[in-house]
Amino acid sequence: MRGFGLVLALNLGAAAALSAAPHYTEVTREAGIDFVHHNGAGGRKYVIETVGPGCAFFDYNGDGRLDIYLVDGAEVPGTRLPEKPMSRLYRNLGQGRFEDATLEVGVGSTRYGMGCAAADYDNDGDQDLFVSNFGPDVLYRNDGGRFADVTARAGVSDSLWSSSCAFADVDNDGLLDLYVANYHNFSYQNHKLCAEGGSGLQLYCGPESFDGVRDFLYHNNGDGTFKDITAQAGLLNTTGKELGVVFGDVDRDGDQDLYLANDKTANLLYLNDGRGNFEENALLAGVAYNGDGKVSAGMGVDMGDHNQDGWLDLFVTNFQWETNTLYHNNGDGTFVDHTYEANLGKDSLPYLSWGTRIFDFDNDGDRDIFVASGHLESDVERYENATFRQLNQLFVNGGDHRFELERRIEGTGLAIKKVSRGAAFGDYDDDGDVDILVANCADTPDLLRNDGGNENNWLRVRLQGTRSNRDGIGAIVEVYSGGLYQMDLVRSGASFLSQSDLRLSFGLGGRAAAERVKVTWPSGLVEEVKNVPANRDLTLVEGKN
Repeated sequence: MRGFGLVLALNLGAAAALSAAPHYTEVTREAGIDFVHHNGAGGRKYVIETVGPGCAFFDYNGDGRLDIYLVDGAEVPGTRLPEKPMSRLYRNLGQGRFEDATLEVGVGSTRYGMGCAAADYDNDGDQDLFVSNFGPDVLYRNDGGRFADVTARAGVSDSLWSSSCAFADVDNDGLLDLYVANYHNFSYQNHKLCAEGGSGLQLYCGPESFDGVRDFLYHNNGDGTFKDITAQAGLLNTTGKELGVVFGDVDRDGDQDLYLANDKTANLLYLNDGRGNFEENALLAGVAYNGDGKVSAGMGVDMGDHNQDGWLDLFVTNFQWETNTLYHNNGDGTFVDHTYEANLGKDSLPYLSWGTRIFDFDNDGDRDIFVASGHLESDVERYENATFRQLNQLFVNGGDHRFELERRIEGTGLAIKKVSRGAAFGDYDDDGDVDILVANCADTPDLLRNDGGNENNWLRVRLQGTRSNRDGIGAIVEVYSGGLYQMDLVRSGASFLSQSDLRLSFGLGGRAAAERVKVTWPSGLVEEVKNVPANRDLTLVEGKN
């Protein structure tokens, strides 16, 4: 083996076998998670009540186990809650158990929270936490498992209505920059009354009722501070109403491009010139609108290679009676709407969808898609053929890059109906398959343990940058195994308001090893390691032998 510091940890519990029907088990209370989200709703229909919350899987204390962060809301004018809502961190104790460590570690934000992103922005070996809010955001610097609020010193206190956020190294200087998306200019002062025409019921106002606002790109100065470079980077735009954010190298030219999912305005694709300067290209690339040329209500977003051709595709979740949209990357700078070709259209129509991920839930070697869903209006059944609480959906890749909605859900965590929003993905119990954390509006979250995905073989890759940022965010990992090719990228943010595990999971099916694992680092360095046995955690350190 060459070019890497290599750590292999054998998991003897996984076996090479074919996957059975998917079985996600809801284990939230059993795991010790007693969180309840508050949106403050009191009947006045403030639109902020409908959007959150997000959540995160990240290892805050460096013990190798994924911890959980759950974002909470707050009171709104006219409501009073018995206790002040607080976002909470749950420490993973192992053996499937968590404990509330919020006050101990200092991340108990009481602002009206929306989403979060976690990454090591100061390259000191631990993951820091950014929380986006309705109002001033918060940046928590991690100092060895204890957090300090450094928002003011860092200069990242955006006071607009922030939605999704993500860390990415936009200029490849080895330091993670921060992108904060903002939704629109709603405030308690410009709150409006909106109604459903036929019934006269008061509704939450749609995005067309408010003006768009700017987003923020904060450049990491390397001294604990950030600088707003939105305008000089070419990203100053108030036409979008951003809800979903994802970075990744869609044109494989070695830098981080940016895709934004917008609510009832055209989606935006910003191509990076390698120096952190961006040019908007969504219309020419074919990802501004759906295949019918229509704008959609973009909510969540992800980026991944759904058909194993080496190019990153885009997946956007949308409003009820709109399909979600899968944009296939043609590899020539253009995309095409493959939603119906991939059989992802019809079954998504009755759902209002949010958090999402392109991932391999059953380790069979192809990428599936999970979608979290839930309506806005609690009384939608009175005027429309729809439901408030909705099922989440798992679309299973049949190996031919066409998907089938998993319908064998009775008795599983996929049968839960709630008002779901954010979703995070990661193997919290370290058994080799990807678990799911779903954040629900004004309700308890759902921790969905994957029971059976590890019946197939797997490989999990963790990156540690040296020239690149410490987390390896932006790196592309390619795995070759017995004629099977897979590719994924390390990404912060994505989904909807949420942060997933930065480790990358690859299913190998019945294959006993990966012949090659190739990493293209953000620094431009390309390295390979050969003959990696299955059912291992593989840690790769940039440039180390």
